[in-house]
Amino acid sequence: MKNIAFILLAFLFQLHIKAQETVPISKQEALAKVKERNNTMKMAEQDVLMAKGDFNQTNAVLLPTIGISHTGIATTNPLMAFGSKLNQEILTQADFNPELLNNPSQIQDFATRVEIQQPILNLDGLYQRKAAKAKWNATELESQRTQDYVALEVDMAYMQLQLAYKTVEVLQKAKKSATENLRIATNSFEQGYLQKSDILVVQVRVTEIDNQLQYAKSNILNSSNYLSVLMDETPYQILQPTDSLTLITETILSEEFSENRKDIQAMESVSEAYKQQYKADKMSFLPRLNAFGTYELHDNEIFQGGANGFLFGASLQWNILEGTKRFGKAQKSRAELEKSKLKLHQYKSESQLELNKAIRGLADAKNNLKLTELAMFQSKEALRIRTNRFKQGLEKTTELLMAESQYAQKQLEYYTTIFQHNYALAYMQFLTNK
Repeated sequence: MKNIAFILLAFLFQLHIKAQETVPISKQEALAKVKERNNTMKMAEQDVLMAKGDFNQTNAVLLPTIGISHTGIATTNPLMAFGSKLNQEILTQADFNPELLNNPSQIQDFATRVEIQQPILNLDGLYQRKAAKAKWNATELESQRTQDYVALEVDMAYMQLQLAYKTVEVLQKAKKSATENLRIATNSFEQGYLQKSDILVVQVRVTEIDNQLQYAKSNILNSSNYLSVLMDETPYQILQPTDSLTLITETILSEEFSENRKDIQAMESVSEAYKQQYKADKMSFLPRLNAFGTYELHDNEIFQGGANGFLFGASLQWNILEGTKRFGKAQKSRAELEKSKLKLHQYKSESQLELNKAIRGLADAKNNLKLTELAMFQSKEALRIRTNRFKQGLEKTTELLMAESQYAQKQLEYYTTIFQHNYALAYMQFLTNK
């Protein structure tokens, strides 16, 4: 009953695979689509725009603030009525009558006001602008580093897809070989050379390979889906790499990370932003010099300007003490600056540690590659010998199956080691990339 259920499940899986279209794709095509569509990279670009927006807000430290308003009032307030007549330039000698001054008639005043404020010297604002600029630069560098990281993710996903197809290829060959062995064993059993238990052992081996093939094909779907997510493609398709998994030739790589690496530069810019913010908080103790001016139009009818006048000047403002608020703020920004320096130093140490681990990982992969390649050739030769002896009736069925299973396993280990070597090489390039 279990065998029937397994066969039915495998059959349905095959129908699902065939129902989906297999789409060939190269690594260059995948990288191009990811660069155009990847959501992580798009979010990084939006972070840059947000930081740029914060910087543009600091233009207020240099550029004037201009506002226009139009106000209409009606009043019998003695002071407001007298002032409104003055603004409209309609005051007469009769208006100085004490009775009219104390009990004026209702008067309307419609005023159009243009107000300008121009910063002249705001030292704290200038340093805040520098801090925003450094933060913007840090975000741009982080965005560039994010692109490098996503490219590494694409590289890994594509190699996983290659490995998945290579695994299916190895298992299909193993199944073909196991099926042939089953045919030979069946013929030998019919001729009385083998027992029923030998046939069952071979059948179990064929079933095991079918099970492994199902998982391998599921890995193809998983790898395809992951690559599709990176490319932001839906619905998910079965992707097939246009090139097979092969050993990548090693290039000359540095054993020290570069100080010009984007993430290192980004952290240095973050530290610079904290430095400028600390200076801004210290400059807040100094006075601010600003110019201002207004131009007004007054009339007793709406949107008219029978009378006008202007005013301009400058103000020197100095908030000597705001409790201990500014002292605490400066103390906090200094602590943030020192913390950013420590984080930068720690990050550099961790980066060198990560690179050292990657170097050792690549060396281990190279050594393991030689061993797994040798083991694969040895197991292949052992399988060849045992297969010939089995056909001649000189080898036990269990010995043949063990040799065949070992050869398939060594092939998978060899291709897995190629994947590990190629990824270790790509990761080292990522760590040493400027």
